[in-house]
Amino acid sequence: MPNAPQEHLAPLLTTEGWELLASLGPYREADALALNADLRKAGHSPELVAAVLTQSRLRTKAEAKFGEFAHRMLFTQAGLEQATRLNVAARHAERFAKAGVTHVADLGCGLGADSLALASMDIAVTAVEMDETTAACATINLMPFPHAVVVHADAASVELDGVDGVWLDPARRTTSTSGTTRIWDPEAFSPPLSFVEHLASTGRSVGVKMGPGIPHDSVPEGCEAQWVSVSGDVTEVTLWFNAVARPGVRRAALVIGPQGAAEITSGEDFDGGPAAAVGPVEGYLYEPDGAVIRAGLVADVAERLGGHLADEHIAYIFAPELHDSPFARAYKVIETMPYNVKALKAWVKANGITVLDIKKRGTAVTPEELRKQLLPGKPAAKSKGGKTATLVLTRIGEDRVAIVVEPATHAQQAG
Repeated sequence: MPNAPQEHLAPLLTTEGWELLASLGPYREADALALNADLRKAGHSPELVAAVLTQSRLRTKAEAKFGEFAHRMLFTQAGLEQATRLNVAARHAERFAKAGVTHVADLGCGLGADSLALASMDIAVTAVEMDETTAACATINLMPFPHAVVVHADAASVELDGVDGVWLDPARRTTSTSGTTRIWDPEAFSPPLSFVEHLASTGRSVGVKMGPGIPHDSVPEGCEAQWVSVSGDVTEVTLWFNAVARPGVRRAALVIGPQGAAEITSGEDFDGGPAAAVGPVEGYLYEPDGAVIRAGLVADVAERLGGHLADEHIAYIFAPELHDSPFARAYKVIETMPYNVKALKAWVKANGITVLDIKKRGTAVTPEELRKQLLPGKPAAKSKGGKTATLVLTRIGEDRVAIVVEPATHAQQAG
């Protein structure tokens, strides 16, 4: 979605607008129409009411990334979609702080999430943003920090004299009248990856946030690549250069969840490291976290679990014993059968299954379409009183198989 026009933000940058926004409680879609009418009846202009309700909605949505900070910030829809989660931004800032960096240029600062984290560690920040509306939001968001300055300019045109660290979050989407489209070529980002490499060649501490789907062969030599997942969602890969790159670490998977953070690293390049053993479907199936898969560390996790792959090209790990791991979700293997729709339909009926969770890897089967075939007329959300089952569809060599599993429990581990 394109950014809101500048005039949609302007009504908020007044005493009336700011106080009205601060007076609103949590946004509820069901109450929006009535609240709109009440605010206009109270004498507020339609433009101000629209701007206030938009910000209230965005602030509520932003709580997932910014927590309580969201209620003191301004947002755009597009900016919020790309903004770094505050707990991840804090880890970025910690890298610069540990490297002794004193002044960071945040090139393409967006709404200012990373600048906010850097400034909170008493690092001087020059936050640069080309989009006028987004730059205005960043200015408001960084007002509590006197050593953070927002510059409305093209990231590639800013002088970096006196700057010993650079953080970049390149634009990875193009905006048109029909919405936004993701860009996959790192050289088509704004600024491009080659610009990042040029900055790194100056010896400065450089970090750049990239989309997690970046091909391994696009990752520059001499940097550390750290994939990050939050609650199972792979949010980014960060490339670290020079003093903010850890010695001996080429690639890493950082997994952040309710129990805290865990990381697995490798000093090997993407074509190195251990090769996973191949063996039978048995015991427990482990589904690696997406960051582990993106970082090419599935074999490393399999080794830790005493496990193996059933197919060397498919990222499902099997092991005879159950181990608790932050890097993979475990399921107990119940049954394995050839993939055959007719046989699966008979299995579903014979077992009284009404809710079916279908996972897949290495096969073109569409889970939604297969669910309709196996459970005709029984939408999962509406089925009651029946049994729930989980099917994992995959292939082993040339054979397609369906593996019946159930989520592993600590009771199974104790047993």
